[in-house]
Amino acid sequence: MSEFVNYVNHGAAHVTPRVVEQVVRHLPLWKVEFTQINAPKFPHLVDQLEFLADAVEDFAEGAYKDLPYFAFAQAVFALTYAHKKVDVIPDLIPDMGRADDSSVVRAVLIQNEKSFAKYAESQGVNWSKITSNP
Repeated sequence: MSEFVNYVNHGAAHVTPRVVEQVVRHLPLWKVEFTQINAPKFPHLVDQLEFLADAVEDFAEGAYKDLPYFAFAQAVFALTYAHKKVDVIPDLIPDMGRADDSSVVRAVLIQNEKSFAKYAESQGVNWSKITSNP
């Protein structure tokens, strides 16, 4: 998992206001796309992506200001990564195509568990449904 943590940290360091603007503009479509993910080996992935998308939107729009910026940047990176069709493990590979997406998302949630748990509570979201320890 430490390789994914390093990868996420490196990717988040490259999240600029321009990247955030583009991601926020595309999030409504990405949310629909994420709901279509069929990854039975990663049953929490869709809920986790939806949760991160909501957190990114709320932070970017100023509706939630208590999320540390680095957690926000990591969430932006994770959403961008999950949206890509060709990544470390191409999404079209049966059963394993979403393993890397799940690992990136989990690295973000694990590193920022307290901050995201606090966000979940503020939104009335059951953290155990999203938890980084499914």
